Amino acid sequence: MPPVKKEASRKRAPAKRKLAEEFAPGEVLTDLAKKQWKLGLPVGQGGFGRLYLADENSLKPVGRDAPYVIKVEPSDNGPLFTELKFYMRAAKPDQIQKWINSHNLKYLGVPRYWGSGLHVKNGNSYRFMVMDRFGKDLHKVYEENGKRFTHKTVLQISLRMLDILEYIHEHEYVHGDIKASNILLNYKDPNQVYLVDYGLAYRYCPEGVHREYREDPKKCHDGTIEFTSIDAHRGVAPSRRGDLEILGYCMIQWLGGRLPWEDNLKNPESVREAKISFSDEVSTMMDECFPEKKPEELTKYLLAVYELGYSAQPPYTRLREILLQGLKNIGCKDDGKLDFMQVESNGILPPKRQRKGKQKTKPEEGTELKSSKPISTKIKPSLSPGKRRANSSSTARKPPSPAKRQAEVPSPAKKQAGTPGPTTKTLSPAAGRGSGRSVASMGTGKPLERGRGRGRGRGRGRAK
Repeated sequence: MPPVKKEASRKRAPAKRKLAEEFAPGEVLTDLAKKQWKLGLPVGQGGFGRLYLADENSLKPVGRDAPYVIKVEPSDNGPLFTELKFYMRAAKPDQIQKWINSHNLKYLGVPRYWGSGLHVKNGNSYRFMVMDRFGKDLHKVYEENGKRFTHKTVLQISLRMLDILEYIHEHEYVHGDIKASNILLNYKDPNQVYLVDYGLAYRYCPEGVHREYREDPKKCHDGTIEFTSIDAHRGVAPSRRGDLEILGYCMIQWLGGRLPWEDNLKNPESVREAKISFSDEVSTMMDECFPEKKPEELTKYLLAVYELGYSAQPPYTRLREILLQGLKNIGCKDDGKLDFMQVESNGILPPKRQRKGKQKTKPEEGTELKSSKPISTKIKPSLSPGKRRANSSSTARKPPSPAKRQAEVPSPAKKQAGTPGPTTKTLSPAAGRGSGRSVASMGTGKPLERGRGRGRGRGRGRAK
């Protein structure tokens, strides 16, 4: 009897997706509206696609100051197709401009969609999309500035993020992965910030029907582990409150330099429990995060977010007022200017390598202040996970009563707390998330090779 081949019992590895062939400068692509675009120099590539500088077709070559970028990938790949759905539904230039005018904004940090289509070359079919060109990503700026932003800059960036989130939420989407590496500066105006990477944006309220609260163990910890929401840690589909919670964690890191759970990123369960503990004792944990001077507006912001029900309409105006009051408290105003510069620690834990040794009483100018008080991520033994921030509109300090913990069954007193989605209809089952890569961020100061930090326990997924 012939021996059984070992290979037969092995699982076959998933097929690798093809990378688009490289196109020469001057290649002309025609989008679905019959508009022609000329490619310039390649400026980046990822696992699935290539990115080129681009401009409207003309006799002139595309220069290095081209205002557009085009991503090209094989048409049988999925990431760009997934992201296209969001851009075609919610990022057309006239949609964005109408919102800017109606809300009296100077600008809105959502990338504009200029066109897309299919291109055939050497018998192969490629999908492409045309978008605005951007500059450096905020994470690089953050690292260049000693992993700190000034208090004023943190609040102003966050105000712009609230503008963006309100817009995409009203267009039935949530982002789900807000972080500095997904925020890009305007190519010509570094005071303007844009939220990119919608390859995993989730349509939480299709046709006005909000997804129902449902925990799925297979989807636990989805997102970038240090920032992802408590809902995502529990395997619940993303919602508006999750986006706002993620932004709150970003603010803490940008202002203080670290998050309380950063030492345990390889243990998603530990990170989840630390965040739940944080939500139960916001003020206490903020005191430990910022022992020198606690930013009261961040405490108020987080308390307001933790009070939201899963399908509740967020109080965007109230959240803006909280951050604007924070600017006023430090003697500043929302003037639209981001003062990127090195700043000293606001008292949060310094990086690991600086924790050992005696604290200096008078640090030299430009050095970080060290905290002698460690940040606690200890979980209150009296609170079981089932009692913490369930689907209903639970608060940050007190777990909901058993009668109010059932999914989507708020008490009569809280039924008017918010309107779920653009319109309210019968809830439908939760749906899985899409997948994809960012287009606007590729080749514009944000390397494509790095992972997104998606999936169970993958960690940051950031640029090095």
